[in-house]
Amino acid sequence: MAFNLYDSKGSPLEQQRFTWRELVQSPISKLDDDAFTRVRVILMNGVENESIRFQHMAARMNGALRLPLARIRRSEQHQATMINWLLGADHSVLETTIAYEQVAIEVTAAVAQREPDPYLAQVYRFGLLEDFDHLYRYAALLDRLEGKDANNILQSYTDILPGRPTVQEHRSPRDDVRAPYDRAKAQPLTKLHALTIAGAEYQTHDYYMNVGPQFSDPVARQLYAEIASIEEQHVTQYSSILDPSETWLEQWLLHEANEVYNYYGCLQQETNEHVKAIWERFLDYELGHFHAVSDLFKQYEKRDPAEIVPPALPEPIDFKSHREFVRQVLSQEVDLRANGTLFVDKQQEGAQSRAYRDFINRDGSPSESVAAGYAWVPGTELNRTSIAVD
Repeated sequence: MAFNLYDSKGSPLEQQRFTWRELVQSPISKLDDDAFTRVRVILMNGVENESIRFQHMAARMNGALRLPLARIRRSEQHQATMINWLLGADHSVLETTIAYEQVAIEVTAAVAQREPDPYLAQVYRFGLLEDFDHLYRYAALLDRLEGKDANNILQSYTDILPGRPTVQEHRSPRDDVRAPYDRAKAQPLTKLHALTIAGAEYQTHDYYMNVGPQFSDPVARQLYAEIASIEEQHVTQYSSILDPSETWLEQWLLHEANEVYNYYGCLQQETNEHVKAIWERFLDYELGHFHAVSDLFKQYEKRDPAEIVPPALPEPIDFKSHREFVRQVLSQEVDLRANGTLFVDKQQEGAQSRAYRDFINRDGSPSESVAAGYAWVPGTELNRTSIAVD
């Protein structure tokens, strides 16, 4: 049965409080928990940070909304903290990177299959093949720097294979901007998808920008720099599909609805009971946020929130392996490129992107260097060398 946004008022803002001990929960297990528990943790951190980022931008432009934005943003900040701190210290930076790419692949694949707008479904498939290749490059780096098999993190849900080569993903900005959905015609699911993937990609970009300088290995440092650049392109792509004519309050209402939508999906599919209780709590909190913003929407825009977000939320994102779908997209669309807002065969790619790529890669490509001679098989490079010697 569909979840109804208007049936419950959720938890009032004044009751959404945390102590420091409560805020920092026991982390999930790197190996014992199902990989999709970690996928949900990373995704919801991205969704929360997208909401925080939006609310800061809204506050800069709307004096009357600054206090209500600050009140809700404080709760969002603490929710994001509790979620992000569920990732344990047993994950190395590279292992967390592998997990981020698994989120990008499996969540984007789920969204691409359910997106009702054919053009936007293509946008998601296009980005998916690039994140798929990033996973392959980082898996090679994990093998060579730490002697670890990326599949220990992926748990056989996601293939480790080349996608659209990262060296070919660098484009002129004119070829990263997409056509937006029409706020008056787009289905609610289209709007929720766009906010979800934009938030996930934005946090991936920020993570790579922050952790890349922590490596001493020069190829690792260059690889994070290269893929962070692509992630910025992805943020540009997914942000540009949002309709810029949506009002600030309309966008805020959609952000809160999106958080309810995603927490509900996490709650329905979570296997870790401790984490499931967090999803349930935050679903209640987000319902409180949604109704608070609905009241502001009525007050300032004199409109019914149901015009923007109907009562029944769509069915949630499916947290499962989408291996066969990804393989199909890989076989059919790996040679697609962007030309303006359109997707074309690589022979029709614009001259500006070709020139940009030739220049930025003229001293070599870290993503090519790190994966030279690499093909994933169970175990690590060290293990395979040992077997060969024996």
